[in-house]
Amino acid sequence: MDKTGVKGLADALAFIEEKFGYRFRNPHLLERALTHSSRANESGRSEWHNERQEFLGDAVLELCLSEYLYIRFPDAREGELTRMRARLASGENLFALARELGLDQYVRLGAGEEKQGGRGRQSVVSDALEAALGAIYEDGGYDAARQSVGKIFSGQWPRQPLKKQKRDHKSLLQQICQNLYRAAPVYALENASGAEHARIFEVSVRLPDGRKFRASNTGRKKAEQDAAAEAIAVLKRENP
Repeated sequence: MDKTGVKGLADALAFIEEKFGYRFRNPHLLERALTHSSRANESGRSEWHNERQEFLGDAVLELCLSEYLYIRFPDAREGELTRMRARLASGENLFALARELGLDQYVRLGAGEEKQGGRGRQSVVSDALEAALGAIYEDGGYDAARQSVGKIFSGQWPRQPLKKQKRDHKSLLQQICQNLYRAAPVYALENASGAEHARIFEVSVRLPDGRKFRASNTGRKKAEQDAAAEAIAVLKRENP
């Protein structure tokens, strides 16, 4: 271990061999893949960090996942394959996977980043995972990277293609309003008309800035979604 308590290169190499199923010929590729820019800056080697390998590893991971999913789901449509790949390659999933494997214990951070909790940051840890895959690709080529991806994702493959989810305009509007106004939109039922079996609901959504958008539909929840969609369209035009 170094003075910060992080496990050394020999331990990292053994870890990669066990968890990723790969033995490095050039250990320095892995050392760099696990080195955060904060560590490089503090050590006086400002360019010797993992950002370029993360860029490479991101592309390698996408290709490997695409191939595995293409083979595993021969009848899946393009959109279904894309959704499965996006979920597997999301920063949130990579962060959880890296921590489950224990990769976060080997990331080399600067003292300042360490004190600020960098070892628990999603971007730091997920980037290190992609950088490690980039390093494996550099050291052993595509087949080696593909085998490593297959090993670390072995328990994560979906059992069936992911279907397209309906758009949740209300959740998106909530997020937009929090970002723009630091407050939530407010929904209200304006009117309900028609026979009991064919009711039409008119609802409104009021933004934190006072503007109101209305919509009607056969269900209150549907009308709220439509009103939210109207508000989103305007906000996106104003805030491209």
